[in-house]
Amino acid sequence: MSLAARLQKEWISGGAISQGLRPLAALYGLLLSLRGWLYRNGALRSQSLPVPVIVVGNWIVGGAGKTPTTLALLAQMHKLGLKAGVISRGYGRKGNEVRLVNPQSDAKQVGDEPLLIHLRAAVPVAVGRDRVAAARALLQAHPELQLLISDDGLQHLRLPRALAILVFDERGLGNGLLLPAGPLRQAPARDLQDKEIVLYNAAQPSTPLRGFVAKSGLAGAVCLADWWQGLPARLQTLQELRGRPLLAIAGLAQPQRFFAMLNQQGLNFRMLPLTDHHDFSSLPWEAGEADVILTEKDAVKIDPSRCGETRVWVVALDFKPEQAFEQALHERLKRFTKLLP
Repeated sequence: MSLAARLQKEWISGGAISQGLRPLAALYGLLLSLRGWLYRNGALRSQSLPVPVIVVGNWIVGGAGKTPTTLALLAQMHKLGLKAGVISRGYGRKGNEVRLVNPQSDAKQVGDEPLLIHLRAAVPVAVGRDRVAAARALLQAHPELQLLISDDGLQHLRLPRALAILVFDERGLGNGLLLPAGPLRQAPARDLQDKEIVLYNAAQPSTPLRGFVAKSGLAGAVCLADWWQGLPARLQTLQELRGRPLLAIAGLAQPQRFFAMLNQQGLNFRMLPLTDHHDFSSLPWEAGEADVILTEKDAVKIDPSRCGETRVWVVALDFKPEQAFEQALHERLKRFTKLLP
């Protein structure tokens, strides 16, 4: 087991390496406390924006489900008749400057998740290390927007927020320690603020915090060329792949979650986990590979013309928060914004 893999395992259960890193975690905690004190006492200030912002984030590093949550929120905003845009840092991209995302954008320049959100939800998206600058650029380009959703940015305190959606997966708080001894980006709070809502991307709550549960599954599959044309994934297509020898690829923070869902569908596949935000500058399969199955996050970085005779199938995620979450979101929007009567 590599050092990185061992450390991630100890972030859940604890161990010698994790314990040895506790002094660095204590230093990190002091820096966080100092920054929080500076904001509370006015030495540093959150910036202002002309529209409300909903921040989707988590306390724990890794793929807890922020992007599926963002897509679910956008669907809810559409149902409510609200015009929403998205801002994101665009992790894994080249450069930190502000960029507006369009259908022809290169994932290497804007990030795989922002491009996926733009393609899937058909909403304006801007990326930038400075989320406030990204928000202002997006609003200047799209003054019709009534609301912004920040995909990540919970710890970006310069960014104002009307609401925060805290996303947890089955790992919960891990071993309860701050980075680098544990997986926590910030010290966990015992109680939620009124402007915070917890959503669990897990079968059941994984922390003591009161929240709501989202159900995750596979919506279906579609060939890569059709996916780029905007055609939807179909469950029948996914089921028709049963019995074929497949190579399953996942460039995710938690690739085993994707492989487990494929197992539940009764597929016969070999696993090829890749690093999160893998750039696919070269294809990770042999030229003679017959069928490859991968995620939408990976698909945004692969032009179908590069795949030769290999059949590449894109699997879409079906992510549905429980109805009580939508009701809580609606109630908070009415209470903390002027968007709803």
